[in-house]
Amino acid sequence: MTAGERSWVDQALHEHDEHARLDELERDAAGRRQLPLADPEQQVLDRIDRARRRRPRVREERITMSHGAGGKATQTLIEAVFLDAFRNPLLEPLEDAAELTINGTRLALTTDSYVVKPLFFPGGDIGDLAVNGTVNDLSVAGATPLYLSAGFILEEGFPVAELLRVVESMRAAAAAAGVRVVTGDTKVVEKGKADGCYINTAGVGLIERDVVLGAARARPGDAIIVSGPIGDHGITIMLARGELDIEADISSDTAPLNGLVAELLNAVPSVRAMRDATRGGVATILNEIAKAANVGVLVSEDDIPVRAEVRGASELLGIDPMYVACEGRLVAVVPGEQADHAVAAMRGHPLGEQARVIGHVRAEQPGIVQLKTAFGGTRIVDLLVGDPLPRIC
Repeated sequence: MTAGERSWVDQALHEHDEHARLDELERDAAGRRQLPLADPEQQVLDRIDRARRRRPRVREERITMSHGAGGKATQTLIEAVFLDAFRNPLLEPLEDAAELTINGTRLALTTDSYVVKPLFFPGGDIGDLAVNGTVNDLSVAGATPLYLSAGFILEEGFPVAELLRVVESMRAAAAAAGVRVVTGDTKVVEKGKADGCYINTAGVGLIERDVVLGAARARPGDAIIVSGPIGDHGITIMLARGELDIEADISSDTAPLNGLVAELLNAVPSVRAMRDATRGGVATILNEIAKAANVGVLVSEDDIPVRAEVRGASELLGIDPMYVACEGRLVAVVPGEQADHAVAAMRGHPLGEQARVIGHVRAEQPGIVQLKTAFGGTRIVDLLVGDPLPRIC
């Protein structure tokens, strides 16, 4: 074979390899070929994907505070221990409330426990927090909250005056949310075995609307909306403990979301999913959506509402507001073409006056949440590691 013939053959082989490489490229929603990411970035994404596909396993021999923070350790604990033991179709979606159907009637059932420290803080206390948190878990499941239980674990020596204050707060919060506490329990433990008062609740609501909600229903092109400024509650709790020499005019956002949810569903019945942004913050919810629906999520830092006081305190504490808990904010996923209508409906309610679109669901990089920074770059927003904000609810 001559040099010219070898050159021709090499060129033909190169073109064949190039066509084969292009055929292997993924295509976007419109069928266009997608160029590969830069190798270092793709390696990071592949590593994250491999880690998430592994069977969850609790590696620690003892429970740590991070297992209750709402991040990676919490997710692993839930999936490796509780979901593995109790697995059934009603539990597997891991939504804020389970949907039950009894004689054709759709119900939502949820439960929660409250160990916030301190018990009383600017904007609320453990009592209204327990009611509002339970109401909100039912509301984002599309249910009308109706009935609650209240279980009290009290420490020997806890002042009766403080217990009365907590109970009155619960009564007022239940009245404001239109629910009733219909059953309960009380236990007392020895002095030093609890921080005064812990509360456990369960809630039942009626799903009257013809809606099906869930993180797994998110689709590329959907808009992601947050109902208002994030991080207020978590930062309030941290500062209320008095352990940090920081002063800021911040109060908890604890509030019942059933009225806001009703306004949203009245305006946009096609809402895909809703979650209230408690432990682990908005970042955790976005990761849950990306994983459940096997989609990518891209949000913009400039569009995420954060009060100046919260941002300043977060910077001093070295905490990203995306991971800080709220107790009166929700994240909603709606079809992209309905985003403006949804935002307008939420802004018509007092708890949604600062609602805004913060990002979109996309087909690219499934399972990954990325943040477009104020500087124009992007970074991965993974699940929370550790527990920078212990016992905030």
